[in-house]
Amino acid sequence: MCGITGYIGKTNGLPFIIQGLKRLEYRGYDSAGISYIENSKIKTYKKKGTIHILEKNIPGNINSTALIGHTRWATHGEPSDNNSHPHNDCNNNLSIVHNGVIENYSILKAKLLEEGHKFTSDTDSEILAHLIEKCYDNDLLSAVRESLRYLEGPYGLVILSAKEPDKIIAVRNGSPLVLGIGEDAMYVASDVNALAAYTRNVIYLEDRELAVLTANSYRTYHFESGEIQKTIDKIDWDLVEMEKKGFKDFMEKEIFEQPESIGKTMKGRILKEFATSKLDGLNMRTSELEQIKEIHFVACGTSLHAAMIGAMWLENYVRIPCRCEIASEFRYRNPVVRADTLYFAISQSGETKDTIGAMQEIKIKGGKVYGICNVAGSTIARLSDGGVYLHAGPEIAVASTKAFTSQLAVLALFTLLIGRSRNLSPSVGMQWISEFEALSSNMDKILAQMDHIKSIAQKAKNYKNFLFLGRGLHYPIALEGALKLKEITYIHAEGYSAAELKHGPISLLDKDMPVMFIIPKDELYDKVFSNLQEVKARTCKVFCIATEGDTRVKEMADDVIYIPESREMFTPFLTVVPLQLLAYYVAKLLGKPVDQPRHLAKSVTVE
Repeated sequence: MCGITGYIGKTNGLPFIIQGLKRLEYRGYDSAGISYIENSKIKTYKKKGTIHILEKNIPGNINSTALIGHTRWATHGEPSDNNSHPHNDCNNNLSIVHNGVIENYSILKAKLLEEGHKFTSDTDSEILAHLIEKCYDNDLLSAVRESLRYLEGPYGLVILSAKEPDKIIAVRNGSPLVLGIGEDAMYVASDVNALAAYTRNVIYLEDRELAVLTANSYRTYHFESGEIQKTIDKIDWDLVEMEKKGFKDFMEKEIFEQPESIGKTMKGRILKEFATSKLDGLNMRTSELEQIKEIHFVACGTSLHAAMIGAMWLENYVRIPCRCEIASEFRYRNPVVRADTLYFAISQSGETKDTIGAMQEIKIKGGKVYGICNVAGSTIARLSDGGVYLHAGPEIAVASTKAFTSQLAVLALFTLLIGRSRNLSPSVGMQWISEFEALSSNMDKILAQMDHIKSIAQKAKNYKNFLFLGRGLHYPIALEGALKLKEITYIHAEGYSAAELKHGPISLLDKDMPVMFIIPKDELYDKVFSNLQEVKARTCKVFCIATEGDTRVKEMADDVIYIPESREMFTPFLTVVPLQLLAYYVAKLLGKPVDQPRHLAKSVTVE
C-alpha cells in the first residue's frame, strides 16, 4: 500500500501535501516525493527514505496551487530516488502518483520504448505517465480515458499536467481513493485520514470511476457510462484520535487504548433486559438468523486469528458449523457458495485486496457477505450486504492491536446474539454480559503489569527464535503472539497448537529456543501443562501467561504473566494483551521502528 495526496486550490497546497503524507506514512515509508506546477512547469522532488528526509530536500519557498504527493511501499523496483514517485513523462509536462500494480506493464513498456519514450525507473508505475503522454491531444481527460483501456491490474492514480494547470484527475480501479470537498480547494488521498484536518466532506470513488477536480468544483465519471452524481459523506471521528497523546509510539498508545476501544465497540450493543446483544448493521431479522446452517469467515493476518476464535465460539456455544478461510486462498480455489451459509469478511482497514476479492467471488456465486471492519466508507463496508463497524478509532501502527480485540468483541456480541436466538439461556446471556462489562477493568489490570513485562522483554530480546504454544481458543492467540513478535522485532517466531508439539516442533527444543505458553485455567489446562513439563525437561527457557493464583505454573516456569480470572470464553481478550506488550518492549529494546516495521504496510491493497 502507498500513500497518495493531491491538491488543487487557490492558495499554497504544500502544507496539505506534506501533512497528508505524514498522516499516510503508515501505508508506505520507503520513499516519498512531490510534484507541483510553478510557472507552467512541472517540478518534482523525491527521495528514498522518510517524509522527513524529503522535507529537508525540497525548497522552502514552494508556493503552488496544484500539487501531488506520494509515500511508497515498494512492489516493483527497490527503494531508491529514481524509483520514488511521482513519475513524469519524457518532457516533464505530466506527473503521476500511483498505488497498485500494472500487471501488463512489461508489454506496455516494451511498446513505449520502441516508440522512443525514455524511462528513468524500474517501476511499473512510470509507464502510466508515458502512456498518457502518448495519448495526449490537448485534452487531459480524454488522454487519461484512452490510456486506461490498455491497463490490466488494480490502480489508484492521480495526474497533474502543466498544460492544464487548473485541474487534477483522480482514477480508481481496485485501489482506494477519496475526494475531499473544501472551500476554494479540492483534495484527493488514498485514505480519509489525510483529509480530516482540512475537510469533513468526502466522496469515496468506486472501482472504474474517475474525478476531475478544479479549485472550486468536481465532476465524477464512470469509465463506461459517463458522468455520474456521487453522495457526499461526513468524516465522523475526532482528529485528536490520530495523535500520540503523550505515548512514544502509536502502537504503545493503541495497546493502552484497548480498555477504551473495547468499550466503544460494545457501546449501545448490549440489551440487558433481554440478555442479548444487537448489531443493527447486519440488517438481519431473528428469523433469518435461525435459518443459518453454516458460517464462513474470510480474512488475512491478525483478522484471520480473530476469525478463528469467533468460529470456535460459534461452534462451541451455538452449535453452528464454522470455517475460517485465508482470503487469498479462498478467492482462487473455486469455492462452493451456498445460500444457507452466512459469510463474513473481516478487515481492520476495509481495503485488504485479497479479502475484497474473496467477497467479490462470494457475490458472483450468489452468496451474501457481511463485513466487519473499522473504517467507515471503506471498500468492504460499501461492498457488504450488511455489517458491523468496530468503532475502535483510527489505528495507525502497522501491527494491529486494538482492532484485534475489537474484532473479538464484535464476534463475541454476534455469538451472544445468535446464541440467544437459538439455544443460549437468559442466565448464560447475563453471565456473558457481566464478563463484557468487566473486560475494560481486567485489561487495565494487565496493562498495569507493564514493568514486569518489560523485565521479561529484557530476557526475550537476546533470542533469535521463539515458539508460542496454546490450545483451543489460545491456539489462535499463540499465532497472534508470534505474528506480533516477528512483525516488529524481526525475531523469527512461530505459533503452534501445543497438541502439535510432538508432531515436529519438539525437535527444535534446546536452551536457545524459548517457549511462551498461553495456559489459562480452562478445560485444556492439564493437557497444556503436560506439554509445559515436556518443554521444561529439554532445557528451554519457559515463559507463561496464566490465571491469577496459579502457583503450579509459577513453580515450573521461568517467568509468568498473570491475567485476571474470567470465564473461559473471554480469556483471549486478556491473554493477547501481554503478548502485544512483550513484542512492543522487545522491539523498543532492539531499537526497531515499531510503528513502521520494514517491508510492511498497514493496508495490503495489492496481491
